[in-house]
Amino acid sequence: MENLHNCTDEQLVSLYINGNNPAFNILLGRYESKVYTYILYSVKNQELAQDLFQDVFMRIISTLRSGRYTEQQKFSSWVMRISHNLIIDYFRHSVNETSISNDDNDFSLLNDTRLADEHNAEHQVIDRQNINGLEHIIKMLPDNQQQIVQMRYYEDLSFKEIAEITGVSINTALGRMRYALINLRKLADTYKIEMAS
Repeated sequence: MENLHNCTDEQLVSLYINGNNPAFNILLGRYESKVYTYILYSVKNQELAQDLFQDVFMRIISTLRSGRYTEQQKFSSWVMRISHNLIIDYFRHSVNETSISNDDNDFSLLNDTRLADEHNAEHQVIDRQNINGLEHIIKMLPDNQQQIVQMRYYEDLSFKEIAEITGVSINTALGRMRYALINLRKLADTYKIEMAS
């Protein structure tokens, strides 16, 4: 039997559909960190992120087992699209419920101390203010621009992957990023926040 770790995603999917359960464990291992980080960044709540993460992989299992999966796009893009859609569904259903705040969470990609200047305390305070300010102005962007900034800079996705996940053309994804950067620079000027060039 060939080493499952050397198989492509598509080969693992095929093996799993044909009854090889360990093949799915390899797929899960490849994507669990990326999917969980994406969900956590989006919902800012660890318990909710864990629930949505489970939902993502239950939907993947269900789709694969029922034979409804088609290889029209890369498996990785399909997984991220499911994650994205479940997050959107969650927010649609919770519009009138209590809003989710990042204040109660220890984890924030934008508040990562590795982003701060380590030379002295004064620089750290200034950098922290800029990072907090940047996080604040990103939240002022329209939803589709916030989403593309997050996917591009915090998920490190290509514009092709972003386009596949969000269901838009690459040109639309590029256009949204362009407008997001224009709007961020205007907001940064207004709120006196330094942005990297």
